[in-house]
Amino acid sequence: METEGLRNVEQLAMKKYKIYKQSLLRYLARSMLASMFIGFGVIVAFKTGNFFYMEHSPFTYPMAAVTFGAAIILIAYGGGDLFTGNTFYYTYAALRKKLRWGQVLRLWAASYGGNLLGAGVFALLIYLTGLFDSSSVNSFLLNVVEHKMEAPAMQLFFRAILCNWLVCLAFFVPMFMKENGAKMFAMMLFVFCFFISGYEHSIANMCTFAIALVLDHPGTVSVAGVIHNLVPVTLGNLVGGVLLMGVMYYSVNLPFLDEEEH
Repeated sequence: METEGLRNVEQLAMKKYKIYKQSLLRYLARSMLASMFIGFGVIVAFKTGNFFYMEHSPFTYPMAAVTFGAAIILIAYGGGDLFTGNTFYYTYAALRKKLRWGQVLRLWAASYGGNLLGAGVFALLIYLTGLFDSSSVNSFLLNVVEHKMEAPAMQLFFRAILCNWLVCLAFFVPMFMKENGAKMFAMMLFVFCFFISGYEHSIANMCTFAIALVLDHPGTVSVAGVIHNLVPVTLGNLVGGVLLMGVMYYSVNLPFLDEEEH
């Protein structure tokens, strides 16, 4: 059963909470690190995809999706605190009565805020490199950003639910595996699935939008567009992590968890 993995989820949630209690600054720094790692994934995915986009190739999205998997490997093995995964971890810990809901809300706010700061810092670093200035390099990224900012809010919300369901599974399923190679393959496979499906990830969007805004962008890419996207996407990610992962796995494994305690 999933109880072994869920024990790891609970332990991970409490480890994160311990860091938060010891030092808010350290917790924010770890959260910034996570979104900067996603920023690396965004850059390599859109730069790779752009080669195919300029040739109008059907391989544009598949190649971008494959290379974006680098982000989840960096987070899993390089450290970092990602808001979307925390929607699952902290929900499960709260249902297990290891955390209070007030603490969960503060932890979510801290990780989201840190992710936002990290996205801004990473965008500034990319801007200073000058590597994304040319339209021959950034046209695919700007095209994707425009579509994300124009999509209807309700569609964004449901795409975000499905996205974080997959992303949380990308961290959860490898907890059952022993070999690092198998873990990395599983993570990249799940991330490929969410990217190629067109689902919406709030922190990946945050990083992508921040990069787009510091480039020479069209008027259709705006701060208003960022808000239009991030509000429903963040709420959808919360629903996916809280209900479809935290509540669902707690509920279906409750008899087995009770047996272990007795």
